[in-house]
Amino acid sequence: MGSFSDELSKRFLFFAVNIIKIEKQLCISYSGRHLYGQLFRAGTSAGANYEEARAGESMADFIHKMQIVLKELRESGFWIKVILASKLIPAENEVLNQIFNEATELSNITAKSVLTAKSVLTAKSKSGK
Repeated sequence: MGSFSDELSKRFLFFAVNIIKIEKQLCISYSGRHLYGQLFRAGTSAGANYEEARAGESMADFIHKMQIVLKELRESGFWIKVILASKLIPAENEVLNQIFNEATELSNITAKSVLTAKSVLTAKSKSGK
């Protein structure tokens, strides 16, 4: 059984893959291409930045990189909402809904990781270690 961080890494990978799967549906109009490009950049960079965070040089570096992951996930969620609101892809599209749900779940996990890491860093600085 893999570690939590390995499992999370897989989730980021499949999140990016699912974004790639909706390209053909979105890229048939100028606005669809633009929105897809924004979602593609934010959604795929979240996973890349997570991998960078896993290799952080310090707790502060890990926190900084995880905050970038969180920003990219929140941006992804925004673009998905725009796609849904503009009806460029039907609201009942299973893949788009999976992407949105996963962006929300990954955001929650990432935010909790940042809070936990900050509390560990604060505790270490108070104890002098």
